[in-house]
Amino acid sequence: MTPHDFLADQFQGHRPHLKAVAYRMLGSLSEAEDAVQEAWLRLARSDSGDIDNLGGWLTTVVGRVCLDMLRARKARREESLEERLPDPVISRANAADPEQEVLLTDSVGLALLVVLESLAPAERLAFVLHDMFGLPFEQIAPIVDRTPVAAKKLASRARQRVRGAAPNPDPDPADQRRVVDAFLAAARSGDFAALVSILDPEVMLRADGGVLTGGMKVLRGVAAVAGQLATFQRMATSATTHPALVNGLAGLVNTFDDQLISVMSFTIADGKIATIDILSDPDRLARLDLTRLEP
Repeated sequence: MTPHDFLADQFQGHRPHLKAVAYRMLGSLSEAEDAVQEAWLRLARSDSGDIDNLGGWLTTVVGRVCLDMLRARKARREESLEERLPDPVISRANAADPEQEVLLTDSVGLALLVVLESLAPAERLAFVLHDMFGLPFEQIAPIVDRTPVAAKKLASRARQRVRGAAPNPDPDPADQRRVVDAFLAAARSGDFAALVSILDPEVMLRADGGVLTGGMKVLRGVAAVAGQLATFQRMATSATTHPALVNGLAGLVNTFDDQLISVMSFTIADGKIATIDILSDPDRLARLDLTRLEP
């Protein structure tokens, strides 16, 4: 094995972790892949013999790359992920996937990713690297050009904004699935009372249909969300629904004539539906990898 091949093999061992970091930073699977690839290019150009802790070095590099990408996104005033849903990670409802377990190790649901998008880039990096991946502030500080004390303050501000902004999902997958099945049954039968009974009083629905619907629409409260029963019923009776895990949480993949038409993610908290996230943007659906749903 050549030194280059040895280095590449070592890098591959760190790739799942690096993609997990980048996904939380960017909320985009394709951009996360780009960030990880850039980290490899920088490693290949460096003197790897001077690197004592390859995993830490790579995490720092990915953090810098993602921070630059977030700042560039802000500078170009691109559409924020607050105006569109993050990319969902989809897998079979009854099959564990080791690679995706690393990617979603702390059940980073779509609701949490939307909240992370509201943070300033440096705040997001400090929070993600410290609170989600346990990096010390001494290692985070040089990435954001701050002292460790200032980096700690960045993470603290982010933590305050994140705390309570996204509901904590119930931990039992079976309990989550029972509530989603109840939602589907209520939708199919058009049972308004049954739907209301499983919605949290503060339920939030985010529906992202892309440019065809003018971006993401947000509804809050039982009355507004239950008022979409006719839409839910059309979906449940005309489409074929497939149970799935969406970002590690109970969800549905909906197809019509084998064509993907929407992905639904549910956050179940205290036995009620706290959030419903629906991605139906045809352009983004076409880029999703659904091979993990195949038996």
